[in-house]
Amino acid sequence: MKRAANYKLSKILLVVILGFSLIGGEAMAQLDSKRVVMVIAETNFRDEELFEPKSVLEKEGVRVDIASTSISPAKGKLGAIVNPDLLLSDINIDNYDAIVFIGGSGSMQYFNDQRAHSLAREAVTSGKMAAAICIAPAILANAGLLNGKNATVFSSEADTLRKNGAFYTKAGVEIDGNIITANGPQSATKFGEAILEALSK
Repeated sequence: MKRAANYKLSKILLVVILGFSLIGGEAMAQLDSKRVVMVIAETNFRDEELFEPKSVLEKEGVRVDIASTSISPAKGKLGAIVNPDLLLSDINIDNYDAIVFIGGSGSMQYFNDQRAHSLAREAVTSGKMAAAICIAPAILANAGLLNGKNATVFSSEADTLRKNGAFYTKAGVEIDGNIITANGPQSATKFGEAILEALSK
């Protein structure tokens, strides 16, 4: 009797384990199909803000491409050298689930870049994700995407968000619909995790 009960319990546990495995497998398969494009400046992008979210995403199978305004090696503020995969002008938002603008002082080159603004707007209006970290949320603000939205940014650009109708929250990471913003390198990993979670839904 005891042996039969143990056998029955073992079968139940096996079914539960298999169920969780299948759920995990489906989530992984879903993430394997996701693509993200990260936009960096030609110089002085913030290294951690690129590499930490990129690592979070790629560990779960998300494909990450890097874009810039040149395919020549880009140099980070801390010295990292990155070879962009494609030009900003060649991004087709239909090929991606999210566009992510990486901060650092160099990202000011996109503050008034109409192509960057157009891509961000296209992503949001098509139900995809637009994200930015450090001072880069100013790009989304200038694109008209943060009006009436909760958002965060490195404090030097807080007024840019306010002037464009955003509710500046001072949070490390802020999520409002399909827009994710973060305030700097100290939030880079959590920023990546927030993007990953959004992609998993």
